[in-house]
Amino acid sequence: MPLTADSTAAVTLESLRAAARVLEGVAARTPLLELPDLAARAGAPVLLKCELLQPVGAFKIRGAYNAVARAAAAGARGMVTQSSGNHGQAVAFAARRFGLHAVVVMPASTPAVKVEGVRGHGGEVVFAGATRSGEQRLRAEAIAREQDLVMIPPYDHPDVIAGQGTCGLEILEQRPDVGTILVPVSGGGLIAGISVAVAALAPAVRVVGVEPAGAAKLTAALAAGAPRTLDHTESIADGLLAPSVGNLTFDILRQVVREAVTVEEGEIAAAVRYLHLHTGLRAEPSGAVAVAALLAGRARPAGPTVAVLSGGNVDPDLYQRLVAE
Repeated sequence: MPLTADSTAAVTLESLRAAARVLEGVAARTPLLELPDLAARAGAPVLLKCELLQPVGAFKIRGAYNAVARAAAAGARGMVTQSSGNHGQAVAFAARRFGLHAVVVMPASTPAVKVEGVRGHGGEVVFAGATRSGEQRLRAEAIAREQDLVMIPPYDHPDVIAGQGTCGLEILEQRPDVGTILVPVSGGGLIAGISVAVAALAPAVRVVGVEPAGAAKLTAALAAGAPRTLDHTESIADGLLAPSVGNLTFDILRQVVREAVTVEEGEIAAAVRYLHLHTGLRAEPSGAVAVAALLAGRARPAGPTVAVLSGGNVDPDLYQRLVAE
């Protein structure tokens, strides 16, 4: 289905292709890894899009680097963002590449591995609020005004969405016969970007959002026909706890995405453990939800199925507990 005029003006196939050119030599063209065992269970070929192999350990490098590059070209002196981890690391990584300062506002509850990831890439960390809430955004906006920095939102921005959409371009190039793409969902930047690629190049492909049962914001938005803010979100998938999908991301994705499935905490843990045992890949819970949906039978493949393994930045103690259970 073609995108509407408003969303087409914001993010187009050409903007995805332009982002792909910006990302050359920076973001990895991540492989598709076949999982014969899971394919046998699912009744269709299953492949993992291994975004945990990116330079910052997550797909977020795509959108963050594209947005930072465009801001740098426009004369930005530095960047600020709010993030629960992976986006913040990606912004810090990108800003350093351009010799610019990056400030990342994070919840106080952010796992230490992600805080240290931001600092390791030269970013300045500011804590605000105990949970993923509007507090981080408000603090980031205040810092942007005070220090004359450019805001790089984690998902609801055309340049971020275009960068994330390069993941979709790669999937369609690597597996032209793909029938279903399963995508982890927080604010919706990744699934929106993939939706742009699918709408333009392969509109018959089924795109399904996957989210924790304790943070089912896309499920709520699809039911209501508009973004809805959840009162509370909770899950071991700490990167998927946005209380709502973005307005722009939803405007784009809703024209392609008809389904969202939820996975329970035990199912997410089982997927992390499955990936450890069957592939040796160290996935974070947020990155493993698409695999969880297949293992638990929450998502039924239609043709060859790609599950986006979106990240691998996980607290070491949590990981050891999950794989040992």
